[in-house]
Amino acid sequence: MNPYQKLMARKRKWTPVQTDAGTCTEGAEETLFRVLALRHMELPVGEFINDALATDVPVLARELLTSNVKDEENHDVALGYIANADGVDKKAEAEALRLREAWTSHPDHTILKAMVAERAIFFVLLPFLRANGTAGMRTVSADISRDEQIHVATNSLVCKEMGLTYSPSLDKLRKATINWVMQPLGNSADKYLDKKFWLDASDRLMYEGKAPQFNFTRSARMPAFFEHSNVNLPQYA
Repeated sequence: MNPYQKLMARKRKWTPVQTDAGTCTEGAEETLFRVLALRHMELPVGEFINDALATDVPVLARELLTSNVKDEENHDVALGYIANADGVDKKAEAEALRLREAWTSHPDHTILKAMVAERAIFFVLLPFLRANGTAGMRTVSADISRDEQIHVATNSLVCKEMGLTYSPSLDKLRKATINWVMQPLGNSADKYLDKKFWLDASDRLMYEGKAPQFNFTRSARMPAFFEHSNVNLPQYA
């Protein structure tokens, strides 16, 4: 199998369900609203991929990229259920929409924008949900994370094959986005509530493609079946 076929074989289908409201880590509330507001980036990332499919992306990648777009639609539904359950912050929602416009209008190649958004933004937001979110948030973030691992690998391969590199201005937009999300946090003895912990993770993911500080997600606080209603548990194929 070629690399794209291997990535396709790793996929697992899951269906979002409406979750219940829950309790999050004290001190993380405002940041969680901002994390949740960036769900508005899910569909634009899918549109970035669709736009890329209209260009000269590698033929072998097309089936996988099309499947990844469907994943983004699934993520939008799942995060929408979380927003329905736990509520939203109007100011955060408005700012997230402004950021979405900045990403959409940025001139870099759309596959590059998708790669940067998923690797250095979403891969920070999802562990934040795992560390500080409600039971429903933790479940959804784990399922989305499995998809995003495949998406980032796909987009990185495509960018390499096409000889694409991100611009300094796209990196600046990435920094502005993650700084806005984590702005409510400060210095904290609890690393999961420490702003620098999350900003450093975004930088390392951007420049090194890895963030060792996220090793905790391999055994993160996952909701046990007895912890909450079964409505919080997604349906797997």
